[in-house]
Amino acid sequence: MKPGRRMDEFTLIDHFFERAPRNPQVALSVGDDAALLDISGRLAVTTDTLLAGVHFPHGARAFDVGYKALAVNLSDLAAMGARPRFFLLNLSVPAATEAWLADFSAGLFALADVHGVDLIGGDTVRGPLGVTITALGELPPGTGLTRGGAQAGDRIYVTGHLGEAALGFSHRQGRLDVPPGFREDILARLDRPVPRCREGMALLPLASAAIDISDGLAADLAHMMEASGTGAEIDLGRLPLSAAYAACFAAAGWDLALAFGDDYELCFTLPRQRVGAFEALRPAFACGVHHIGDVVATPGVRWSDKGEPYEPARRGFNHFG
Repeated sequence: MKPGRRMDEFTLIDHFFERAPRNPQVALSVGDDAALLDISGRLAVTTDTLLAGVHFPHGARAFDVGYKALAVNLSDLAAMGARPRFFLLNLSVPAATEAWLADFSAGLFALADVHGVDLIGGDTVRGPLGVTITALGELPPGTGLTRGGAQAGDRIYVTGHLGEAALGFSHRQGRLDVPPGFREDILARLDRPVPRCREGMALLPLASAAIDISDGLAADLAHMMEASGTGAEIDLGRLPLSAAYAACFAAAGWDLALAFGDDYELCFTLPRQRVGAFEALRPAFACGVHHIGDVVATPGVRWSDKGEPYEPARRGFNHFG
């Protein structure tokens, strides 16, 4: 096909999205009225929608749109401790042009191949640009991390670094001048987040609660504490900030790391009696993992900076806030 050529719905699906499944649990995949899966155990199911102008800019590279749409769903599965297996794609596009679809599907499948997940169906329509993915992950029977298991005395950890996507967004909007040496990395963190699937599966037998940081640590930690009926005390000096964030700290302060979101790191709680077992696994956490505070009985999240109380200016991203 020639670049820019438009096609109908069925040609689009056949050309860009129909692939032989790699997973033997897929008995019937793309191309029929429904997929057929041969499964046992427990499934974790999640769905997210990304819209142009809200979750990614108009004119964003199609590769990045496809990659991020799957990544945010795999991040939810990681927070449940689930192994990602399958996903469905609902795609709305203003026009079915080959160049955009080729780039989009390349980004989508680049991440799918890393995690061994199969596209098993979905829908395509003409309309404003938007992507909805439903992802399914597998768990042993009777298991699954939730937001609601933290208990007073547990330690609170986060993976990776916080606030890099916020730096990327602020730089792209002209609100923050990030030093040139850091720009490529922080924009990659914004456009192509890395779901912590391996880390989530490793935490399944150890963590008492977990959540992925999509709306910002301030909001998502509060959700986890509320679901658990507990509170948290956090030392801001323990937050994992990258060299890029440190270089911008005078302008960014704490709040970009606390309230912007789009980190897609894991925040989890760990009973103290399991700390030793967790430390033995720490080398497997190549992204890094950091103890930032502790769960307490009194509800609410309390932040401190060098021993002084701190209150974030924002509570995180909220579509209707």
